[in-house]
Amino acid sequence: MKISILQMHTILGQAETNRASLLRLTEKALAGNPDVLIMPEMWPIGFFPRPIENHADIDGENTRTMLSELARKCQVNIIGGSVARLESATGKIYNTCYVFDRHGQEIASYDKVHLFSPGREDQVFEAGKNFCTFTLEGHKCGLAICYDLRFGSFLMDLTSDIDLLFLPAAWPRLRQSHWEILTRARAIEYQVFVIAANGGAAPGDKHPLAGRSGIYDPWGEILAQAGGGEEIISAQLDFSALQESRSKIPVRKDKKCLRP
Repeated sequence: MKISILQMHTILGQAETNRASLLRLTEKALAGNPDVLIMPEMWPIGFFPRPIENHADIDGENTRTMLSELARKCQVNIIGGSVARLESATGKIYNTCYVFDRHGQEIASYDKVHLFSPGREDQVFEAGKNFCTFTLEGHKCGLAICYDLRFGSFLMDLTSDIDLLFLPAAWPRLRQSHWEILTRARAIEYQVFVIAANGGAAPGDKHPLAGRSGIYDPWGEILAQAGGGEEIISAQLDFSALQESRSKIPVRKDKKCLRP
C-alpha cells in the first residue's frame, strides 16, 4: 500500500482558494500512483476562523461531495483530513473526518473526541463520542485528529486491533518537538503504522503550523518525513513489519491491566 500525504498550506477562512490548492496537490500526488491520499485537519478553512458558524459546512455536504467525486474519478482512497461540520438537525458543530474508498463510497467518518481547550476549540465545537475504525485495502485502520495524539489511553484502546493509524492535524510550529516525538512514539508504543498529516506553513503566517508530516512503521522507523512548508510525501508500506515487531516484542500479549 502506497500512502501520500498532502501537507498543504491552508489560508484561514478562504475555502475556495484552499479547495483549489487541494486539487493542485492531488493532481501532483497522483503522478506517483498512491493507493491512499490523506489531507490535514481543517484543510478547507484552517484552524479556525471565527465565527465558525459562518464557515462551517452544513452536514459536511460540500466536502463530502468533492472528496467522493475525487476518489471515484482518480480511483484512490481518501482520508479527508477534517472539516468543520454543522449538523443541521441539532445546530452543533463538529470537527469531522470523512473516509472514501476508490469507488467514491463514504466508508467511515469520525468526530474529533479531544478538543483543544487552550485554543477554545471546546467552546465552539461538540466533542465526538466514538472511536472510528474501518478496513482499507484489506487492512484494519483507525482515525484520530490532532490533539487526540496526546491521549495515550485513548490511542491504546483505538489501536488494539488495527494496523494503521491515520492522524490529520493542524499542529503549530510552537510545539513542533512534541509533534515529532509523539507521532513516532505512538508507532513504537502501539506497533502500528502511523500516518500523520499536518498542515504546512508559508512566510508571513501569524501562527505557522509545524509541517513535519510523517509516515512511521511499527518499529518507529521513518519511512517519509516532510519539512515545514507545503509538500507531498509518500511511502510504500511493508506489512511484514507488523508481524515482525509484534512477535519479537509481544507488547500486546504481555500487557497487564492494573486498577488502583
